[in-house]
Amino acid sequence: MNYKNDFPLLENNDICYLDSAATSQKPKEVITSVHNYYNKFNANPHRGTYKLSEEATRVLNVARENVKKFINAKDASEIIFTKNATEALNLIAYSYGLDNVNENEEIVLSIMEHHSNLVPWQMVAKAKDANLKYLYTDENYEIGETELYKISNKTKVLAITYVSNVTGTINDVKRLTKLAHEKGAIVVLDATQAIAHEKIDVQETGADFVVFSGHKMYAPMGVGVLYAKRKHLEKMRPFIYGGDMIEYVYENEATFAPIPEKFEAGTQNVGAIIGLSAAIDYINKIGYENIKEYENNLLCYAKEKLGELGFVETYYTKDSLKHASIISFNVKKVHAHDVASILNSLGVCVRSGNHCAQPFLRKLGLESTVRMSISFYNTKSDIDKLIEGLIKVNNIFSKYVR
Repeated sequence: MNYKNDFPLLENNDICYLDSAATSQKPKEVITSVHNYYNKFNANPHRGTYKLSEEATRVLNVARENVKKFINAKDASEIIFTKNATEALNLIAYSYGLDNVNENEEIVLSIMEHHSNLVPWQMVAKAKDANLKYLYTDENYEIGETELYKISNKTKVLAITYVSNVTGTINDVKRLTKLAHEKGAIVVLDATQAIAHEKIDVQETGADFVVFSGHKMYAPMGVGVLYAKRKHLEKMRPFIYGGDMIEYVYENEATFAPIPEKFEAGTQNVGAIIGLSAAIDYINKIGYENIKEYENNLLCYAKEKLGELGFVETYYTKDSLKHASIISFNVKKVHAHDVASILNSLGVCVRSGNHCAQPFLRKLGLESTVRMSISFYNTKSDIDKLIEGLIKVNNIFSKYVR
């Protein structure tokens, strides 16, 4: 299984791309779909009665239906297109959180959360004088059993990541959702780091809200997805006001369109949405089972090779069934940015920093890490090139650091 040739940027053998957690590369089929849209169907959907506009509306509706099937939503109207997962999470916080969380009630987050699923809930807690609670990780980078008692009868919202963007830990979201629902809370699931690697069935997980970004799953930048149960969407107020989300507008008041249009003000990024639909088709063609098997084998190979380097510290769960796609590490006594800079000079692309998860790194006693993240387009030769680069980093700094 080697799909590297499906991705134009990766046909250049000088590029060793190990930063798919930041954004994935795009296959030719996705690029072609976007190109075809702008060459054949470009018009503003819902705005005209002429053929081009009607065709743009049709392909938008087809894409929404494709997303619905992809995540097994009950109805296409439960699919809201946003510009990314960050906007989707803010929509939930503003349109649901501010109207449903009350004084002295609780919002529970995991300490693993990306800032996009943390800072909006800080805003809600401050605005409503509610309490924030955190589920902390244990020495194995997992949420321990003793943390689960924090989900209580006062909990109004549980916001949880499916896969940590720092450690690659896979959370037991079905169990957490069940616990939260038993306490009367709703669940917000950030599936951004999972969607390219794990099949997500929103009815099976049971979460009230599920969000992800297209660009993490081989689609263009500029499109995200918010899934929400219809019963919530119908009660929630709009997040952004303007064109196409209204029913009637008078001088002093307005009524709003039904879902999903109520939450899709303004012109949508139709080209990116078409690309998202093509990315779904591409993933379905390969199959999640094949993707997962290949990536797990590659991840095991990377763990083995990194484990042979006595100068590298790694941060991931030892339970391989709870680990996906990401390894964070540091070269001892060398700053993560220096490591990444030297690797860059060798054509190896990794991320360094706090990965938009400062509270989590602080909990781990770290300022930053180097993060390698894989996809099924990576190969063992990519891992070998990373290891060669790390050996060079160690050789350079061992002369100066004792």
